[in-house]
This record gives sequence, structure tokens and C-alpha cells, in this order.
Amino acid sequence: MLKQKRKKKNAGAFAGVLLLLGIFFSPMAAASGPEVSAQSAVMLTADTGAVLFEKDAHTQQPMASTTKMMTALLTLEDSQALGDPVVEITQEMVAVEGSSMGLQEGNRISLKNLAAGMLLASGNDAANAAALYLEGSIEAFADRMNSRAAELGMENTHFVTPSGLDGVDAHGEGHFSTAYDMALLAREALKNETFRELCSSASYPVEFAEPVKQVTYTNHNKLLGWYEGCVGVKTGFTEQAGRCLVSAAERNGVLLIAATLNAPDDWEDHMALLDYGFSQVEPYLLPGGDVKLAVPVVGSECQSLFVQGVNGGTVSLPSEDISRVERRVYAPAFLYAPVRAGDTVGEIRWYLEGDLLGSAPLTAGESAPLQEEEPGLWARFFGT
Repeated sequence: MLKQKRKKKNAGAFAGVLLLLGIFFSPMAAASGPEVSAQSAVMLTADTGAVLFEKDAHTQQPMASTTKMMTALLTLEDSQALGDPVVEITQEMVAVEGSSMGLQEGNRISLKNLAAGMLLASGNDAANAAALYLEGSIEAFADRMNSRAAELGMENTHFVTPSGLDGVDAHGEGHFSTAYDMALLAREALKNETFRELCSSASYPVEFAEPVKQVTYTNHNKLLGWYEGCVGVKTGFTEQAGRCLVSAAERNGVLLIAATLNAPDDWEDHMALLDYGFSQVEPYLLPGGDVKLAVPVVGSECQSLFVQGVNGGTVSLPSEDISRVERRVYAPAFLYAPVRAGDTVGEIRWYLEGDLLGSAPLTAGESAPLQEEEPGLWARFFGT
């Protein structure tokens, strides 16, 4: 049983009331999904991370400009933390080949707008500029990218460049990832509202502070216009990596993420993957409103207290696995007075094979005031 945090006054041991609705599902095999041109591919649900399709999803290979998902995410997080500072562009920042947002030495532009240049125009210059401004060197920024990748569980990824251009670090290790790891990265990045706003925009107006001007960039991601519900995420190409693409689409509250590496027909691959995914899953409301319990109370005239649950959030699940969800209700063995109506006294949790899907509070449905003590003999005699 998982550890529970206890309030001092309600320190009774939690009695886990387990209402079992089943067991977890296993990821669906790639054979049951569509044929794709990609060397590596994966598709998963954004909320639970359940894998719906995979093809060599853990094979390490270059991932081109899909790298910029990490660079843009770190840039936006710092932008929000630092008040979106303005960056003065240097010659070192723009001395990079490949796709560009057209930065020139002496330009001044904010971190958020650099992130826009990465996600829409796939600007290598924007990625370099942000990396050098934030960490002082490409190598130091790559270290930061790799640290964040480790935090996200991207076990088969190694970043060398912020742009996604091929490279080798001082230890001779190259720039590579996997389809699965890039899907994990997109899952995290899409939680950032500004990242999602930018990557889902078909075009975006970028403001320059020097020279004062506005440039509207068009998103390279054709799926934004081709696929219903598409919300991003990032394209990529180098000769070594081939065509790389990470996409996401949302319908009826279900958000799916697909990633392909070295896919000659990536647009068709992703539309087929997403169509398949939406045919396999549906939104499922975690049920908790039916939970009603009576819990003993110590120190109150009220001998027991009515406690109740609420529904959890909505998660995306394969249709055939909804009946196999496990619900656990953690209720206290007893409560210490006073307790007020609405106080959180326990928790409901929903699991899929040990993986937490969501949780919701168990609350007191009524109050249990502290019992007033009867006055002693001295107080009754002297009236105090």
C-alpha cells in the first residue's frame, strides 16, 4: 500500500478500502496497426503514456530538427522564469548552416520569439542564439538538454546540438534519440501552454526589438492544415536522419502523440497512425462520486462521520481495457475531532497495472465539532 500523508489531528491509520474493477492492459502490438514507411515509429496517449503502436521505437538514430522541441521547451521555461528577456544577436549565434529564421548580428529579439522561430521556421539560428544566451556555450546547453532528457526518462537519447544538426561531442558520442523518446519529449513539452500555442499555430507574428519590425512565420508542419485536430508538433530533416516528424492531435478530449524517424512518407504515416489511434481509444471518466463511507470519530459527540468521493479526471484508454481499471479508496480507520465539512480526509486512486492514472480527494460530508467537556466539581461549585 502506498504511503499516505496524515494530518496531525487525523492521524489514524488509513484503512485501504480497495474497490477492484480489474487489472491493467498491455501495450498493443505493432502488428495490429497500420503499415508505415518509417524506420522507427511510435504512438502513445498524452495523458497516460500508454503505447498504442510501435515499430523499432527504441532504436537509436539521428532525429534532426525534432531536437528543437527540447531547445524550445527549455527556452520557454527560462523565458517565463526571467520575464522574457531580450537577446542581442551575435555573429557566433548566426554562424550556423541550414534552416533559418533570418537573424542577423545586432538584432534584438525576446526568448519567446526565438522559440517561435524554432518551432515554426525551424530556425537553427534561433536555437543557437537561445543556447548561447542561456548557457554561454553549445556544449553547456547540450549538457542541460541531456540532464532534462534523463529526468523525462529518455533513456536512449544524447543531445549534442540545440538545432538537431549532426554532431559529435568531446567524448566522441553522436546526436541521437529514438521515436519513443521523442514522443516522451513531446508529451512533456505540450504541457507548457506557450509551447503548445506556438507549435499549433499555422503562422505566428514575431516581434523584433531591433530593428523594430514584425515578421510572420509559417509553420513547416503541413498536418496543421491537413489533419483534423492537429496541435503540432515538429518537423525535421537532415541527409543522415531522413525525414523526421513528431505530431499530436486531439479529438473529443483524447490527445495522441505520434513520432517517426527516417520516414520517406511521414505525412501519410502520421495520418494513418492518428486515425488508428483514435479508433482504439476513448475518453474515460474515473468514477468516484459513488464512494460513500461512514468513518468513526474520536473526541466528538458525533460517533461517526459521513465521507464521500468525487470523480477524477478523464483519461484516454483503449476501449476493451476500460473494464480492467483498478480503483483503490484510502479511507482513515478513524478521525480526530474537530472535522469540518469539506475537509480532505482520504483519497481515491485509479491504477493500470500499478501505474497511477489519477486521484481525487475523499472529503468529509459533514462537520464533527470537538466535544465540550463537562465542568468539574470545583467549576460547578465556584461557577468558574
